[in-house]
Amino acid sequence: MVNGDDKDFGAILAEFERQQEASGGGKDPKPGNRVSGRVISIGEEAVFLDVGAKSDAMVALAELTDEEGEPTVAVGDTVEGMVTGHDEASGCLMVRVRPGAGGGMGAGGSEIAIEELSQAHTHGIPVEGVVSEVVKGGVEVTVSGLRAFCPISQLELKYVEDAAAYVGRRLTFRVVRFEDSSGRGGRGGRPNVVLSRRDLLEEEERQRREEALAKLAVGAVVRGTVTSVTSYGAFVDLGGVEGLLHVSEMAHERVEDPAELTAAGDVVEVKVLSIEEREGQKRISLSRRALERDPWDDVAERFPAGTTVRGRVLRLEPYGAFVRVAPGLEGLVHVSELAPGRRIAHPREVVELGQDVEVKVLSVDPEKRRLALSLAAAKVAAADAAEAQIKEEYAERHEGAGGFGSLASAFQKAKKK
Repeated sequence: MVNGDDKDFGAILAEFERQQEASGGGKDPKPGNRVSGRVISIGEEAVFLDVGAKSDAMVALAELTDEEGEPTVAVGDTVEGMVTGHDEASGCLMVRVRPGAGGGMGAGGSEIAIEELSQAHTHGIPVEGVVSEVVKGGVEVTVSGLRAFCPISQLELKYVEDAAAYVGRRLTFRVVRFEDSSGRGGRGGRPNVVLSRRDLLEEEERQRREEALAKLAVGAVVRGTVTSVTSYGAFVDLGGVEGLLHVSEMAHERVEDPAELTAAGDVVEVKVLSIEEREGQKRISLSRRALERDPWDDVAERFPAGTTVRGRVLRLEPYGAFVRVAPGLEGLVHVSELAPGRRIAHPREVVELGQDVEVKVLSVDPEKRRLALSLAAAKVAAADAAEAQIKEEYAERHEGAGGFGSLASAFQKAKKK
């Protein structure tokens, strides 16, 4: 049975542990975690930090010195880095400001570098290295004084034709293979290390994609950059994620060739129509048309029945001709309305593509987005108007005079037109 003193002791111990946790006496961070610590001392080979954990941390002095070998930090300064492991001899956490970027501490530098690469492989910690030369199948990279290999397929997201341009560049890699079967140094007295930059680039791309998707919502109006144009639309980069601007959503009027409206590199404003999951990927549909005024909204006021309007023949079908009377507005001239008093087998007997014609509006249905037109009625109306004009002109010239022979002749001429 537990007495009161034992309970008091348990409560005191729990309170002490809570205070330790609050004051920085908590668990040590794991390899791969980024930490920030205050410099508490500077030794001959290492800089020691208080990172607010159970253990202090140390950074190789070589990482925090200038070209003259002078320390770039002082006691009290803040240093940020990544935990690469735990030094059993000192009990300190091992922190690198730039993992893989520099040498080790003193004569044991290669040992520390090997341990660092081992920890980087185990915990997926990125390392920095300098591309030293192009070799068969890839490039050789120097990481903390050790040689490593990066296959050409793992250097970029896309295949690199000529890797010579990468020589001398400092890049960040992930250790995808680490073989050290002899204890400290594999074949040839060194470990076999294989790197991948592509893994990190893909991870960054996934992160950008997730961040971009988190900011998107159906109905949002966003700006993006056209990355490519195809026969069915354009792909738009929205800052890490691509969406499709389908040809049918580019404009209210019919678009035959998307390349006539946009090109790669263009910055466009679009509306997000939908975000769907298909085959494990997010598919984003975009629209420019949704941001433009719908020409069908006031079509009844602009083109009431009985109006004669000029338009252009856009398409010919066996049942009639489609005529554009305004941007985004097409109407159908049925085959029976192409020529007065004639039986037409195909619209091409009367009109041709691209021809400008005058048509008469027969009916308007904004809800069904239908506009019925007539070429024949327009011709009859034009003939009637010409006849009326001739009558008026004749009446003015021969007011008070008799005889209708000349007038009848004029009527016949008007009708033939």
